[in-house]
Amino acid sequence: MKYILVTGGVISGIGKGIIASSIGTILKSCGLRVTAIKIDPYINIDAGTFSPYEHGEVFVLNDGGEVDLDLGNYERFLDINLYKDNNITTGKIYQHVINKERHGDYLGKTVQVVPHITDAVQEWVMNQAKVPVDDDRKEPQICVIEANANFLFQLGGTIGDIEGMPFVEAFRQFQFKARRENFCNIHVSLVPQPNATGEQKTKPTQNSVRALRGLGLSPDLIVCRSAKPIEMAVKEKISMFCHVEPEQVIFIHDVSSTYRVPILLEEQGIIKYFKQRLNLPIDDQPSDLLMKWKKMADRYERLLKVCSIALVGKYTKLSDCYASVFKALEHSALAINHKLDLMYIDSTELERSTEAENSVKYHQAWHKLCKADGILVPGGFGIRGTEGKLQAISWARTKKKPFLGVCLGMQLAVVEFARNCLNWKDANSTEFDPDTKNPVV
Repeated sequence: MKYILVTGGVISGIGKGIIASSIGTILKSCGLRVTAIKIDPYINIDAGTFSPYEHGEVFVLNDGGEVDLDLGNYERFLDINLYKDNNITTGKIYQHVINKERHGDYLGKTVQVVPHITDAVQEWVMNQAKVPVDDDRKEPQICVIEANANFLFQLGGTIGDIEGMPFVEAFRQFQFKARRENFCNIHVSLVPQPNATGEQKTKPTQNSVRALRGLGLSPDLIVCRSAKPIEMAVKEKISMFCHVEPEQVIFIHDVSSTYRVPILLEEQGIIKYFKQRLNLPIDDQPSDLLMKWKKMADRYERLLKVCSIALVGKYTKLSDCYASVFKALEHSALAINHKLDLMYIDSTELERSTEAENSVKYHQAWHKLCKADGILVPGGFGIRGTEGKLQAISWARTKKKPFLGVCLGMQLAVVEFARNCLNWKDANSTEFDPDTKNPVV
């Protein structure tokens, strides 16, 4: 088994999930069987009880596991089916160790972070890495591990966060247990470009790599994220100050589609590097799979026709709250050769109360809704914003706009029809009114 650990630096949300998924995609295109594990340092057992604003939408796996949305990236990019144990959290690890302690498995020893927690992390990774995730049910050959641990500030986003340190120590030990030829560390860092000077700054990356090395992990590849393509002089500077060869510094700038990222990685010789570094039985050139991927990315960027969809929801301040809806719409648009224009509309801004408080917001929201080609109302919890969703649903029905209601959106469509077409004015869901005379849901 070969292990590739992906860590992050400087800030969270830098794109470690997409980088990890893209690396897996490239290796799978070379004929290798790939699995993925996501490590989150929060004490929650899983992501099921999070507010959408905490970590974005919960991704639900085939086995019912409610996990971080990065596992959705892994499944989409790699075409695999993961399990709840592919998402490790501090809560799961401590629960596992405490259960063993209560069972007497430690034979009266003092249970400590080192070695018991760190050993539990390593055992979990080694066991889960062997679980088949492809349709052929064969054991994977490569395990890509994304430690939500950004080195500098937090391991859940950047290195240095106190709750993530046991995981850092676990992998410091693990690199020797797995042996060098089976373990590779990729560090994703930010190269900012302040508007005042326009100069791309390398100091945050230097500090991040220094902090990582101080904790006992040394990056084999440094993936530099930036808004614009990075200049060669910057690459040479990072190479010199971070003690790696220039070919070990990879640039990934912002692109129109995340599906372009594997192509950028492959163009910078990452297949050749992995072949040598991990002694992989692969060719230097990618297979037809990556060629098909490139054609898909090219087609995505050449699309001219646009389809605008209004997403009327309650958590629209963070797009990750509706990640699965966005991805489903994006893939659907691509399938019919259209570019998706997704307009997020806060359902509360469609309500009469908003018109009285802030008429500009109210009219802007309705303007977006009226110009959409289709309307989608997704799921949600609680009564807040439901009146605005009902208004959007009524508009779609009366103006014959294509409409899709998902979960709460579908339930409210039933409520709207009952109220306005059947004239059951108090029709409602028992979730909002347990005493309604017409409980249509």
